[in-house]
Amino acid sequence: MRTRSRLFFLGSLLVGVLLGLLVSTELQRALSPSASPEPRPVARRAGLDEEERQTIELFRSASRSVAFITTQVQRVDFWTRNVFEVPAGTGSGFVWDDRGHVVTNFHVVEGVVQGGSAKVTLGDEPYDARVVGFARDQDLAVLHIGAPHEKLVPIPVGTSSELQVGQKVLAIGNPFGLDHTLTTGIVSALGRTIQSVSGSSIFDVIQTDAAINPGNSGGPLLDSGGRLVGVNTAIYSPSGASAGIGFAVPVDTVSRIVPELIAYGRVVRPRLGIGMDDGLSAYVTRRLGVEGVLVRDVYRSTGAAAAGLRGTQLGEDGRVVPGDVIQEIDGKAVGSVGDLLGRLGSYRPGDTVTLKLWREGETRQVRVRLQGAAE
Repeated sequence: MRTRSRLFFLGSLLVGVLLGLLVSTELQRALSPSASPEPRPVARRAGLDEEERQTIELFRSASRSVAFITTQVQRVDFWTRNVFEVPAGTGSGFVWDDRGHVVTNFHVVEGVVQGGSAKVTLGDEPYDARVVGFARDQDLAVLHIGAPHEKLVPIPVGTSSELQVGQKVLAIGNPFGLDHTLTTGIVSALGRTIQSVSGSSIFDVIQTDAAINPGNSGGPLLDSGGRLVGVNTAIYSPSGASAGIGFAVPVDTVSRIVPELIAYGRVVRPRLGIGMDDGLSAYVTRRLGVEGVLVRDVYRSTGAAAAGLRGTQLGEDGRVVPGDVIQEIDGKAVGSVGDLLGRLGSYRPGDTVTLKLWREGETRQVRVRLQGAAE
């Protein structure tokens, strides 16, 4: 009996050893390099096409001029009354000239204007920035940084008057804080009107389907030649992210405003010489059944007074006697005080404009010389 048990034990042990060797051999074979599956060969490509090469070269060239802007605003501790700074947001900008001026949107640095600080990063180097000037009505601002001359590569400036719907445009910026991001698209519409942070209308705005997201604000919109044609400023999106409709302030407006901001720190606004009130204007024009901006007052020794414009008055019985209603400036319609201020932003002091007026049920045209604030 013992002999059988020993034989059974030895037989079982032998079978176990053989099975172990078999499993070990198969495992080694499975793990050995010779048993690895053959990698797929990498297919060759013919090379980049011409459009890809142009886009890559444009990005490499233009990205040197694009800045990453971070801002901080001041806060006061409730208990200690100590003043400290907290991060406020990020945006984009671009080098305007070799003297260290950087252009961006006003709403990117609005908190800095009210008390805070900003840093502008070119490449990998951050620089402290100060606000040189800003234009709320056009949503533009100019910063200055003390970067070395070799780091300051001004972006080539084009014109927006030659743009056509359908032509290619490229946006470079820092969406969601991700620096040097390139998106491409086309000009999807021209002549749009949007509201600035001040409530004034910005006219002739460029609409594009190039992806523009939070953080792109203030970055350049370029044509296929790498020229600046607009400053990315807003998106239309229910979710807050790109929905394929972005807006850019046209470069022709930028080229007019930025030199004034550098020279004076503000826009030298031309004046008609009239007083206006949006609420009163809306009420009276609605009662009259006309479109336009009601002239509340006409100031002495101004272009409006010289042209014979009439202001609104109170009659002897206490009734409001409407003054002139401005309906057009040089053939372009105005429907609110914001529209009127936006239209005037396209002119300089000394220019002469033609106004279409509604007066006592009739329309007429008058020419008015615009004046500066000091006149």
